Amino acid sequence: MASNPTPSMSSGPFPVPNATVPFWRTELHELDSHRSTAELPSKQDIAIIGAGFAGVTAAYYLQKETNTSNRDSSSIPSITILEAREACSGATGRNGGHLRPDPRLGLAARIGPLGLAAANEIAAFEYANAAALAELATEEGLVAACDLARVTSGDVYVDADQAAAAKAQHDELLRLGCPTVEREVTYHGTPEEAERVSSIKGAKAAFTFEAAIMWPYKFVMGLLAVVVRKGANLQTHTPVLKISESADAEGYWTLTTPRGATKARKVLFATNGYTGGVLPLYRGAIIPMRGTVGRVVASRSPPWSSPAAANENGILGSCAPRWAPRLHDYYGVRPDGSLIVGGGWRRMRDGNHEDEYVDVFDDSTLVPCMEGYFEGWAEETFRGWEDAGTKVDQIWTGIMGDTPDELPHIGRVPSKSGQFICAGFNGHGMPNVLLCAKGVAKVMNEDCAFSGTGIPACYETNAKRLQI
Repeated sequence: MASNPTPSMSSGPFPVPNATVPFWRTELHELDSHRSTAELPSKQDIAIIGAGFAGVTAAYYLQKETNTSNRDSSSIPSITILEAREACSGATGRNGGHLRPDPRLGLAARIGPLGLAAANEIAAFEYANAAALAELATEEGLVAACDLARVTSGDVYVDADQAAAAKAQHDELLRLGCPTVEREVTYHGTPEEAERVSSIKGAKAAFTFEAAIMWPYKFVMGLLAVVVRKGANLQTHTPVLKISESADAEGYWTLTTPRGATKARKVLFATNGYTGGVLPLYRGAIIPMRGTVGRVVASRSPPWSSPAAANENGILGSCAPRWAPRLHDYYGVRPDGSLIVGGGWRRMRDGNHEDEYVDVFDDSTLVPCMEGYFEGWAEETFRGWEDAGTKVDQIWTGIMGDTPDELPHIGRVPSKSGQFICAGFNGHGMPNVLLCAKGVAKVMNEDCAFSGTGIPACYETNAKRLQI
């Protein structure tokens, strides 16, 4: 079993020290290891555990919506953001750099367990998230800073039987009148057309749709700067080790850290794959999963200077090549022509490797079975890249938060009044987190019903989903 180094006082999962360095964290923001005050505040209205996408956007909306509704900056709640390592050093700072709503595959998979209406609702929610993120990046002047760019993305099938099954599935979704499929997806049904559109060798079919690529760390850190400027107290390198079993007589929860204790009336767990370490109720409900991502660069310049130009030259700006059922990779084209490549399921699911990534939260080491996987990946995958001379410039691991029902946990923590959660995004957080965080902030600010958040009802955390 892969080792999982942890802080004292718990068996984890917890963020570990000396994590692998992702490409996204090679240009660090001035707030990366910031502490707003030398000591922890003794009390605050809200403590947010986790300074990644979920924690930072929740803080942003807690401040913004309170101020908007009350029109009085003094009414903004006191907020402390507690981060175990550096800001945005977890999943958001380690992902593939995609903003890629899923218009078809996830929808099809959800129709059986959730019903057609709920499956369509989730697909629409992901597109709403993508639009909201673009709007927020524009509003806060972060579009250029975080390299946000629209691209043509796609799912490309190399296995003939899987391609045929995908076409049959596509026809059924059209028959059912699924809006995201009708509106977003273009089918390329011959091998010649699929390979022309994607440049993926041996492509049998392709489904393309609009998406985006971005530098997630820079987006989150840009929002974090806004949040801190408005008065939030950021405390990095301050892991929360445990929380009191109950609130005290004044309604405060006590959070214990290596730097002492602090109290808050409300606590938000924006802890994704690490949730079970600090909130044992969620052990087994949110399972840490270790993934691998790399940056691939070519020794000769590719025939494009941007993701959009890549689309024009026969390679999709982002894509998931699907080699066989359950065996796929993904990539995104960076503005400098490099590729961010992840997945590796051909290797990870070839043999008995689950103990190297399932329920593993150590991102200080690489997944052993992935050694060498990205070497020569581009030459093997793309038509015309045989002499590209690529090399793996960087490789890193990150910890995702998987859930048995493949749905995130959002809302009020059962039986813990004043505790809230926004976690468990199954490696698909970029087109989900923003509006989930906005919704949970609304619940925290207004004590409204979950039905008033605009979040799909099946995302709400509850005792049944926790099997308690």
